[in-house]
Amino acid sequence: MANINAEELKARFNPEGSPLRRQQLVMLEMVTEVDRVCRKYDIPYFLYGGTLLGAVRHNGFIPWDDDLDVGLMRKDYLRLMEVLPAELPDHMVLQTNQTDKNYFYFFAKLRDTRSFLDEGAYDRAFTYRGIFIDLIPFDKLHLPLQRLRLQSYAYTLYRNGNGSENALRKIRALTWFNRNISFPILRAFCRLTGGKTLTYDFGIPFHIVYDEKDIFPLTTHQFEGVELSVPGNSDHMLRSQFGDYMSLPNLDNVEHHVEKLEFYDS
Repeated sequence: MANINAEELKARFNPEGSPLRRQQLVMLEMVTEVDRVCRKYDIPYFLYGGTLLGAVRHNGFIPWDDDLDVGLMRKDYLRLMEVLPAELPDHMVLQTNQTDKNYFYFFAKLRDTRSFLDEGAYDRAFTYRGIFIDLIPFDKLHLPLQRLRLQSYAYTLYRNGNGSENALRKIRALTWFNRNISFPILRAFCRLTGGKTLTYDFGIPFHIVYDEKDIFPLTTHQFEGVELSVPGNSDHMLRSQFGDYMSLPNLDNVEHHVEKLEFYDS
């Protein structure tokens, strides 16, 4: 980390009081809450992707990062979905396609209700639109089946229908069908036929593959002064995904996901 000057990066990207730093602190509050609940109910979870990279390289957020990803095995994800809502403080809400009728993603978001965030994409029909962290289910599947675009049509419907109520009705029907019929059948098939690839659960339109031996057993790592759960072999995971992850990228090419961010009075 000799080439990383933490103070210079902070001054350039997320100085105290800046909108990005305020957003990061809200996300930190939410992941700390998830950690508390997971510890209480003995639910394993792990940081991964860019969030894990930030933990290892920066002991916290990548200075310019504006999202946070938490991974769980599907059975642990389902358990968290059961217990988390009753444990949350009043200013946080769990967002799934069962708690928000127009939310058609097949992973959950934990949302802050004291803010407004516009990603400029498909979130404009969602009920909850505050700062969020992603809670992502992983499962052992046959990768070609995971790559079936059964839920991707929802994104097409939204774009082509410009978010109209007619388009949203079709999206809700498709989401219900996949949640209750197609995806359970595909999961059962994978269990019966020995699906072995650890990847995102069905309905998530991104593709990543991990080695379960890199994740478990879990350990912990400092993240913004808090001990959070991380994969046991974070180094191998990060090298597989990012290569020489301890070196900084071209800082002139840094991109953000958020188009608009507002904070409301407490």
